[in-house]
Amino acid sequence: MAYYRRVGDVPPKRHIQHRDGGGRLYYEELMGEEGFSSDSSLLYHREIPSAIVDSQPWDIPDATTTPNHPLRPRHLKLHDLFPKETWGETDVVTGRRLLLGNGDVRISYVVAAAPSPLYRNALGDEVVYVESGTATVETVFGTLQAREGDYVVIPTSTTHRWLPEGDAPLRAYAIEANGHVAPPKRYLSRFGQFLEHAPYCERDLHGPQEPILVDGTDVEVLVKHRTSAGVVGTRFTYARHPFDVVGWDGCLYPFTFNVSDFEPITGRVHQPPPVHQVFEGPGFVVCNFVPRKVDYHPLAIPVPYYHSNVDSDEVMFYCGGDYEARKGSGIAQGSVSVHPGGIAHGPQPGAYEGGIGVEFFDELAVMVDTFRPLELGEGGLACEDPAYAWSWAGGRR
Repeated sequence: MAYYRRVGDVPPKRHIQHRDGGGRLYYEELMGEEGFSSDSSLLYHREIPSAIVDSQPWDIPDATTTPNHPLRPRHLKLHDLFPKETWGETDVVTGRRLLLGNGDVRISYVVAAAPSPLYRNALGDEVVYVESGTATVETVFGTLQAREGDYVVIPTSTTHRWLPEGDAPLRAYAIEANGHVAPPKRYLSRFGQFLEHAPYCERDLHGPQEPILVDGTDVEVLVKHRTSAGVVGTRFTYARHPFDVVGWDGCLYPFTFNVSDFEPITGRVHQPPPVHQVFEGPGFVVCNFVPRKVDYHPLAIPVPYYHSNVDSDEVMFYCGGDYEARKGSGIAQGSVSVHPGGIAHGPQPGAYEGGIGVEFFDELAVMVDTFRPLELGEGGLACEDPAYAWSWAGGRR
């Protein structure tokens, strides 16, 4: 991301001596993508950032998946996954339950009230959508405040932890990439600035404001990474606490973006899903459907037309409002619909005609479209509504 930030104490030039008031040298770390060929930041540590004293296996949450076979649409009821009595013992990292996944992306859900351990995802960037609740997200770059409607974007290998706040638990929808996530290229100039037609811009991105410094020795950090056998975890013990960065600058850092700051693109006739896009990753895109004025041609049909996603699977997380196209199907807040490639899908019976004359949609949804087939995780299988696939035919099988 070409939006440069500078936080804390950094020297006037990169790769030169930088010392504290007592003359002690800080340790410079370059954190960068694509082998020194893409976005990066320089972080200045009080201690050596690579000083580990132990490395042990960490059993990550169940990452097994099951093919969507025989092929059919799915409805997952996420609010059934975490009973209230489990919230206080569940954290945002180790408590995630896998809904869907493939070689490019994994989608999980969690309801948590407990602080998470220190964590680093070495597989790719994470985009965590906050359905409800609030949290402080402490990172090696500084602190983020997360609230309802926020996308919390955490770059690969950023050490961080989640601290839920308040009386209500944090409900989080985690999109984990096997690679890097960025704004769509069509929103950006050739130098990386958001263009005038983009539905959001640099002012809407909120990064850390100041460093966070924590003392400690023999500090554990959970790291998710890959081997030839698949996704695994390691529990590192660091000699010193990793939150020891006195300053940093660059174009790579965590940030929040609230869905309420997304300015919808509308038209006289129905607009295709790419106008709702907010991020793109390797093998997938992320869109959000926000409250908006809808099609204003005198003969417009505001709800979506039926469509076949011949090259992708469509995953829609319904997180607010009243979704016109899904009335009568059991879809509600906390639902996820999965419409795989190979099957036409669209509005429920009666919604196509019933939407005529509607001028405003009060809906909120996060959509992930993938370009490789998705498989079902244990969490997805545990909360499926088995009747959904037959709802267009009045429940007939």
